[in-house]
Amino acid sequence: MITTGFSYIAILFLISGTIAALEGRKKHRIFKIIPGIVILYFAIMLLSTFGLWTKTDSINATYSAVKGNLLPSMIFLLLLKGDIRQIAALGPKMILAFVTASVSIGIGFVVTFLIMKSWLPGTAWMTFAALSGSWMGGTGNMVAVQGALSIPDSSMGYTLLMDSIDYAIWVMLLLAFVPLAPKFNAWTKSNTKLIDEVSAKIEANAKNPDAKIDTASLTFLIGAGLAAAALAQYLAGFLPVSDFFSATTWTVLIVTVMGVVGAMTRLGGVAGSSELGNVLLYGIVALIASRANFAELTQAPLFIAAGFIILGIHGLIMVIAAKLFRLDLFSCGVASLANIGGVASAPILAAAYSRALIPIGVLMAMLGYIIGTGGGLLVGKILSSLL
Repeated sequence: MITTGFSYIAILFLISGTIAALEGRKKHRIFKIIPGIVILYFAIMLLSTFGLWTKTDSINATYSAVKGNLLPSMIFLLLLKGDIRQIAALGPKMILAFVTASVSIGIGFVVTFLIMKSWLPGTAWMTFAALSGSWMGGTGNMVAVQGALSIPDSSMGYTLLMDSIDYAIWVMLLLAFVPLAPKFNAWTKSNTKLIDEVSAKIEANAKNPDAKIDTASLTFLIGAGLAAAALAQYLAGFLPVSDFFSATTWTVLIVTVMGVVGAMTRLGGVAGSSELGNVLLYGIVALIASRANFAELTQAPLFIAAGFIILGIHGLIMVIAAKLFRLDLFSCGVASLANIGGVASAPILAAAYSRALIPIGVLMAMLGYIIGTGGGLLVGKILSSLL
């Protein structure tokens, strides 16, 4: 049994690294079905359930210090590739599709919560708030919302369960709809010429042969990420706090702004920020999972059903918007998956239409990283007011 903080962190990062390495080799079919980060969560959760470590003072202190300081660093690093100037080049219809997807997901969470809150536990709004951060951005946004709202780790099991099962079904549906694009586009009377032109331009501008990951870039980015976290925490100390806006909430919001601004400077061109950000993401997810256990997932079917209701409302609104604003199926599908799946899956759907459209999938997903945390916090605020 592990009782010291250092041994606790060591085993968590060892398991994180092992799963990331296995996923990177792409030899195991399970990673094509379930994302590595979900496998990591439930693997760590299983070890926690069997009591591999206990919540000693050393482990509790280490958990708080590592998670609290690495979370803002992770947010900053992951945002450095989200240059909003490139995203603006996607054109008004792509942006409209993305905004519609984000808003419809938020509406789905609120409506579903109102329908099912009498059957769900009192902490369900926390589970929904964290998941809304993920489904408007990515896993990084999910853990950012969790930290900002001080959501207990015990509530995150349902979040990851919904994020895994409901998300997987949604991806399969969107991929199955790809052959129907011509009929859908004829029904909505959409035009995809601009999308093809913008994709080709973005792909040409994205090529930078001088950018490479080396010791200098990684060392610099580690320093920049930690400095951004320290500065955000320092500035948050001067801002007023309330039941909703805690010091951690302000830290997350400040570092998000810093990341967005940094992406428009030379920082955005330094190679390795996404890779380092994902290293921290794996570590933080492992930390969250280490405080949960399977005995807490007693109402899993209800939460999974709630996830499908949310996606159903989202899909219905997207179809209506497509007809009203003449949006094509590619724009609607990628906008949806850029929110719900993030950078790991939006490019895959884009590639199913055409490999030339992959850059648009990436940029749309990066836009999700930018707005996901704020969107999740807003949904959390609305849901908490409905109790």
